[in-house]
Amino acid sequence: MFTLAEVASLSDIQPTYRILKPWWDVFMDYLAVVMLMVAIFAGTMQLTKDQVVCLPVLQSTVNSRVQPDTAGKADFTTVETTTGQEEASMRTVSFAPTVTPDIFLSRATSSQYQPTESDQELKKEQKDSSGRKTNLDFQQYVFINQMCYHLALPWYSKYFPYLVLIHTIILIVSSNFWFKYPKTCSKIEHFVSILGKCFESPWTTKALSETACEDSEENKQRLTGAQSLPKYVSTSSDEGSPSASTPMITKSGFKFSADKPMIEIPSVTILDKKDGEQAKALFEKVRKFRAHVEDSDLIYKLYVGQTVIKTVKFIFILCYTANFVNTISFEHICNPKVEHLIGYTQFECTHNMAYMLKKLLISYISLICVYGFICLYTLFWLFRIPLKEYSFEKVREESSFSDIPDVKNDFAFLLHMVDQYDQLYSKRFGVFLSEVSENKLRGISLNHEWTYEKLRQHVSRNAQDKQELHLFMLSGVPDAVFDLTDLDVLKLELIPEAKITAKISQMTNLQELHLYHCPAKVEQTAFSFLRDHLRCLHVKFTDVAEIPAWVYLLKTLRELYLIGNLNSENNKMIGLESLRELRHLKILHVKSNLTKIPPNITDVAPHLTKLVIHNDGTKLVVLNSLKKMTNVAELELQNCELERIPHAIFSLSNLQELDLKSNSIRTIEEIISFQHLKRLTCLKLWHNKIVSIPSSITHIKNLESLYLSNNKLETLPAAVFSLQKLRCLDVSYNSIAVIPVEIGLLQNLQHFHITGNKVDVLPKQLFKCVKLRTLSLGQNCITSIPDKVSQLLQLTYLELKGNCLDRLPATLGQCQLLRKSGLVVEDHLFDTLPSEVKEVLNQETGIPFANGI
Repeated sequence: MFTLAEVASLSDIQPTYRILKPWWDVFMDYLAVVMLMVAIFAGTMQLTKDQVVCLPVLQSTVNSRVQPDTAGKADFTTVETTTGQEEASMRTVSFAPTVTPDIFLSRATSSQYQPTESDQELKKEQKDSSGRKTNLDFQQYVFINQMCYHLALPWYSKYFPYLVLIHTIILIVSSNFWFKYPKTCSKIEHFVSILGKCFESPWTTKALSETACEDSEENKQRLTGAQSLPKYVSTSSDEGSPSASTPMITKSGFKFSADKPMIEIPSVTILDKKDGEQAKALFEKVRKFRAHVEDSDLIYKLYVGQTVIKTVKFIFILCYTANFVNTISFEHICNPKVEHLIGYTQFECTHNMAYMLKKLLISYISLICVYGFICLYTLFWLFRIPLKEYSFEKVREESSFSDIPDVKNDFAFLLHMVDQYDQLYSKRFGVFLSEVSENKLRGISLNHEWTYEKLRQHVSRNAQDKQELHLFMLSGVPDAVFDLTDLDVLKLELIPEAKITAKISQMTNLQELHLYHCPAKVEQTAFSFLRDHLRCLHVKFTDVAEIPAWVYLLKTLRELYLIGNLNSENNKMIGLESLRELRHLKILHVKSNLTKIPPNITDVAPHLTKLVIHNDGTKLVVLNSLKKMTNVAELELQNCELERIPHAIFSLSNLQELDLKSNSIRTIEEIISFQHLKRLTCLKLWHNKIVSIPSSITHIKNLESLYLSNNKLETLPAAVFSLQKLRCLDVSYNSIAVIPVEIGLLQNLQHFHITGNKVDVLPKQLFKCVKLRTLSLGQNCITSIPDKVSQLLQLTYLELKGNCLDRLPATLGQCQLLRKSGLVVEDHLFDTLPSEVKEVLNQETGIPFANGI
């Protein structure tokens, strides 16, 4: 037989699950334990004491005389008793087992009975015969008792304890099945674990304190105006009202809350690093748990199902048990049909456990009734309100975290169950559903990690000698950034929760801002500052919707760089019609995948002086809108798959620099039309497929810089050298074999690059270009450098590496501005120079070196 402890363990649930056990479940668990005790008590008594005692019912119409025989045995005949007193004595007498053959004389009525017999003889006869003899031995009585136990005793009297045990086990299993079922217990276990951590997390208390401090800050003047207020305002738990001893502030409408103790605005508390990391992990766990649980309602359905099963079970037990209450009795009539063995046909039996079983059954019915009423109440609670929806409205009011979302399905049901245990759990849990709360935590952790001193160490000088700070993949913008008042450039990259506060107004030197995949939010005061001070803005995005709307309202913005996807579908979304407000915009840089120049870009054309379009290889087809950009001085159309020079460019009368880098231009016959562009001074046709230069290039009289590197040129026409104003000529990485002698005509040439060609001889006329400062001759087939190189007195950079030289001319020492740092040549060739020349080249000079590009 198993013990009570073993049976009771069936209802044990992990202690951590108690927060999901409402009062009715707890009460039903106790009722189930009591019912178990009833079943075990009844079963124990039944196994040890349950039995029936049966006596034969004697025949009433037969008279017999008892005579002894020679075998020591006697025949017997049952006779009818004459008085009720004798019958009662027969039923109550205890028959002790005997093996003697003595025959009891029975007292019978007879027709020959003489009423004149003396009273003394009658009393003597009654004294000798105290009962009726049945002639049954011990084994026969045992046989009859067992026989009648199974035949005469009702089945419910025999199996009552076992039925109670089975019913109770079913009820226990039904109550706790949702804690054991794999599809639900995993979610419940996870929920209980997270809930406990959220309740005990230091951030929960600190978040509420921070909220209270913010509320105090907003009401600071009103609070400080009340001088009678104590330093710490005590609150009562009744609807968040202050206690009777606390001064009331009625005019300000200030609300006191028991869950938000108001303090006198102390310094902001800072979590230590460990607590902060744990809190951030909790936010992530809550977010994932919500996504995992909120999409189904299995836990709710399972709980409703088990409650319905318990209710049906209660009704079933009550219905059939009530019918058997009256069947349990002390006396029973038994007809075993074993007259051929015993000699008697009917027995009267007594059940010694009948009274106790009846009392236990009534107790069991009482327990079941209470259990059933609780089940009915549970069903009423389940269907009274929609438990698959949960609102944090009250929590939002008390905690001031107005963004705590309402939840649904199993997530909502679990929170409803927790509320039955203690509503404080859900209140504290709601803190970890709030993005405002999470942002506060990130802000505190961020500011704690990124102090002013650490940020100062990350400030560097860029190529323009400006102080620059680059922040990458942070949870937000540290407050200490805005204390770097001397910062010129601020770069924010991959900071999704970036927020620019009013403190940016301290950064009076800030003129350039970079937002790389960073849809920054800007406070109104901060926007006013940026609108008046920001000059350059870089925005890198994946989708055009990521561009902050406030970008289009920066009226004093001079330079705007947009890098991201602006395909034809999203062009309508670009919203650049708002660029009309950017009345001071001069430079617009678009790096995208355009197939045409969006018309809304041309809306700002009258203001633009520089337009740069860098495509990713997508062919730019429609260029007619370029004609509207009459004030554009610099135009770059790079990697646009252009095959010819667009005709729309020839209408840009103010164009000074044209860059058509990395296209598919094969011929430039249209170059004759550049003669109408009187101000064109720089033409960049590098990284194309140009085979030849037309002679009509001579019409571009004012051309000062010509870049034709990385093409397929084989010769340089004499027409190029008729451009008397040419100061820079770059024909690197072509297939040019000869430098024409006409190069000597370029008296203003300062930078000449012919690296990566097939030149083997340098004409002497090259050294007539005495203004040359940069001369790139590397990776050719040159075998010697003429001594006339000494005529290049302004030369600061000379590249000779990758040729077939045996030595360097000693006259290099006469190039007064040339130093070793500007001489790109193999080390062994440098060693061929005389020592005095090497000494001159090794001297330091304060004259800046220029590479010419």
